[in-house]
Amino acid sequence: MKIETQCLHAGYTPGNGDPRVVPIVQSTTYTFDSTEHIAALFDMPTEPMYSRFANPTVDAVEKKIAALEGGVAAMCTTSGQAANLLSILNLCSAGDSFISTGTIYGGTVNLFAVTLKRFGIECIFVDENATREELQAALKPNTRCVFGETLANPALTVFDIQKFADFAHDNGLPLIIDNTFPTPILCRPKEFGADIITHSTTKYMDGHAVQGGGVIVDCGTFPWDNGKFPEFTEPDESYHGVRYVEAFGNAAFIIKCRMQLMRDMGCYPSATAAFYLNLGLETLAVRMKQYCINAQKVAEYLESRPEVESVCYPGLESNGASYELAKKYLPDGCSGVISFVIKGGRTTAMNFMDALKLASNVVHVADIRTCVLHPASETHRQLTDEQLVAAGINAGMIRFSCGLENVEDIIADIDQAFAAIQG
Repeated sequence: MKIETQCLHAGYTPGNGDPRVVPIVQSTTYTFDSTEHIAALFDMPTEPMYSRFANPTVDAVEKKIAALEGGVAAMCTTSGQAANLLSILNLCSAGDSFISTGTIYGGTVNLFAVTLKRFGIECIFVDENATREELQAALKPNTRCVFGETLANPALTVFDIQKFADFAHDNGLPLIIDNTFPTPILCRPKEFGADIITHSTTKYMDGHAVQGGGVIVDCGTFPWDNGKFPEFTEPDESYHGVRYVEAFGNAAFIIKCRMQLMRDMGCYPSATAAFYLNLGLETLAVRMKQYCINAQKVAEYLESRPEVESVCYPGLESNGASYELAKKYLPDGCSGVISFVIKGGRTTAMNFMDALKLASNVVHVADIRTCVLHPASETHRQLTDEQLVAAGINAGMIRFSCGLENVEDIIADIDQAFAAIQG
């Protein structure tokens, strides 16, 4: 099936007399005819047995997202932050390190630089434009993986997936990509070498701001038996001595993540949350195309305004390197999110946002409704000035998320807000 068709049909095929729509299985518990059956599921978890780490409704959505990304399996979580956390903890223990670009979401910077540091895991931040020699210099003997965002939030720079994939693989390491903003409709990182893909499904995948969530997709491409990851090849004493690669083949990563980390941490979404997410996924292909059309027009309009210092949107030729990378990784559009810097700094930015009438001033992005956010004082408030610069954030930066309203109405709202702050 083509990806538009997968949005509607992947993950769930109703049988004769079954519900046409994925049903909500609102139960924590499942009954079995024998103890032997349950015991077998602990050896080979092929069906739900307890809703801390599996549920039929969530399972259908996991299968759909895995299909959209071209992966072998997926695991939903309660947030995008949980997805990123578990993807790192599935590989790193105290005393280990991993590499990440600095141009990532502020909450993820804090997760990597502060919280994981408390657990004894070091994040080595690198410039996304680093040369191969500079990347090699950042590598340590205890480095376990490489992390990046396809489209940085909120810097809107494009990550060179293939460059980092080649670097990671040449050093026997997997590449983890947060693909939240493009979604698999605009970019499938697996096709450029990514091994693990994460999303905050709270954003475009849901699209309607009705529930939080995240997901980890196992592309099934990385050779976990390359000698660097004994936890995948040696017996797991916490799970009756299973050897993940031997038992689960190219789905070893996601099964280990589910049966170790989800079992212990329990950050699994409810059946109802998955049901709502599926509704969003069904229209994802249609919505992403319109977001891109609207954002391109708004970005071009903002670039024409004398009040604007700069516009970050990879669809603009003025964005240089990101514009060129977008031709390769995002040929069908660059999502609906724009970052622009307004002249006058922090105070002017906040006054402009307060003057908007159609656009909502919210702590959210990638919605069907246009919304705005001020990163320096809100989502990235915890970052130091140096970290703000590394993340590509100016005090006058506004993150503008184009919705699905008529684009003329969106531009009219921006126009009146500029007039208001000048008056």
